[in-house]
Amino acid sequence: MDKVYLDNAATTPLAEEVIDAMVGTMKMNFGNPSSTHSFGQEAKILIENVRRQVADYLHVTPAEIIFTSCGTESNNMIIKSSVEHLGVERIISSPLEHKCVSESILDMKSRKGVEVNYIRPNEKGDIDLTKLEELLKASDKKTLVSLMHANNEIGNIIDLKKVAQLCKEHNALFHSDTVQTMAHMNLDFSDIPVDFASCSAHKFHGPKGAGFAFIRKATGLKGIITGGPQERSLRAGTENVCGIVGLGKALELSLNHMDEYTNHMQDIKNYAIERLSAEIEGIKFNGRSAEQDSSLYTVLSALLPYKNPLIGLQLDMKGIAISQGSACSSGASKPSMVMMMVLSEDDMDHCTPLRISFSHMTTKAEIDSLVNALKEISSDYTIEKTNVEHR
Repeated sequence: MDKVYLDNAATTPLAEEVIDAMVGTMKMNFGNPSSTHSFGQEAKILIENVRRQVADYLHVTPAEIIFTSCGTESNNMIIKSSVEHLGVERIISSPLEHKCVSESILDMKSRKGVEVNYIRPNEKGDIDLTKLEELLKASDKKTLVSLMHANNEIGNIIDLKKVAQLCKEHNALFHSDTVQTMAHMNLDFSDIPVDFASCSAHKFHGPKGAGFAFIRKATGLKGIITGGPQERSLRAGTENVCGIVGLGKALELSLNHMDEYTNHMQDIKNYAIERLSAEIEGIKFNGRSAEQDSSLYTVLSALLPYKNPLIGLQLDMKGIAISQGSACSSGASKPSMVMMMVLSEDDMDHCTPLRISFSHMTTKAEIDSLVNALKEISSDYTIEKTNVEHR
């Protein structure tokens, strides 16, 4: 049975060039980067080269790039240190954030008494920037705004520059979870005054266990993992040298082929929308995920017109890997917060969400396999007609 992988928002396959770079590093550069001898310094040079590479991509200084294990660690560090060390007393966010952000915020509310304000999205998953401005004006408390750049389930994109400028105007710090957009979009933080951002290498064909945080130097953020002076004393612990090298190689490949990869994935996504719409009667698309100019080209959120909580398992048995939501919520008995925000009660009771996510390796033949599998599964169900408007 040929296998089909359509869960790239959860993780992407390692590029062969990344594997080669990592294996070479493990063989030849095993020194501890903190050691003063040549073995250690050779490893240190590899790390600093990647740091400069990332900084050049974002148009920031190398000192503002801190290597971590993943986006979750980066987001935890930024949110919790903002409260612990920068005096943040209020956080503005939305119910659409990744679990690592929402749980970090709730932790600060519980342990530190931080005031939390949420901007409720509309039925399309849009964040009202007028409401954000009202909240920013409503208090003199030191505030952190945390809003993700592109949603990991429905793909909606916020205007990063506009949000950053609003925060700047009202003396608020701005953190954005950029895990789904880093290396997929051109980001210029010399022009976009975001204070903090996060990255996981495994979202763009790099290794798991490697990521980074962008921390604007002027904020004065401090680390929450203490020990040695690694990563400008912001993240103690021996660096993951081969993982960082893998991140750098994956970033290099993504940037060198960005136009090619983007065009391919957008074409695949358009094809998926066309085929699903033609073959699955009553299918809808959630949020802005079917709108080319408003959503990330890697993600398509579909809504099947019948209730089938076993759809993921059934597709897996047919060799197709797909998700019903964020990988971090897989196995949960209830829908994700994102789905609860954008779906009506009727949708929730009678329909089944699917997240289809693409990479530059995805083919139209794989989309055809998905559509054929869904048609087979759908034939076992009586399609319930609903009056839910098209999303």
